[in-house]
Amino acid sequence: MLHTFTGGSDGGEPVAGLILDKKGNLYGTAFYGGANDDGVVFELAAGGKETVLYSFKGGSDGANPYAGSLIADTAGNFYGMTYAGGAKADGTVYELKRDGTETVLHSFAGGSDGAAPFAGLIMDSAGNLYGTTQFGGMTCNGMGSGCGTVFKLTPDGTETVLHAFKGGLDGIEPSCTLFADGAGNLYGTTTYGGLYFSGTIFTIKE
Repeated sequence: MLHTFTGGSDGGEPVAGLILDKKGNLYGTAFYGGANDDGVVFELAAGGKETVLYSFKGGSDGANPYAGSLIADTAGNFYGMTYAGGAKADGTVYELKRDGTETVLHSFAGGSDGAAPFAGLIMDSAGNLYGTTQFGGMTCNGMGSGCGTVFKLTPDGTETVLHAFKGGLDGIEPSCTLFADGAGNLYGTTTYGGLYFSGTIFTIKE
């Protein structure tokens, strides 16, 4: 066993995956715990020592990073999403530098731009980020909270909704990390919707 979380300052309920650097250090998130009990980003050194790189405060900086692994760019900066917190308490996309400086790249407003990002991010060669939100988008199937979105976030923080799910055959609640092929097509799944209301597999071309 490399580390046992206490649920205190070191974090609790790490529901996401891990990433590994060239030195053998692991990086991940925990949904709860930390200085404010709003989740953490942590490093686990090859020798087993855990260091909390950032404790979410639960306000505009975000709260409760859920599923989906962190990603890192070539400079070693981390990117992820929080399920809650942000300007409207509907989640954030954030960047975390190695020195622990966190920057919110986008705060979801809970309307057409999306809400409650459940999964992780992917990044293209130009530094654009792509992800999904579980809710938000357009009203569908009587759900005032919306049926979820697929979005793109440019390096300057401009968000574009590539698709807002309509419910029914179109799908409801994407809760997955996207996959991209070499032609720029995005693939993912929705938890509900489809012919039998048991979910869908979708593709989107930007």
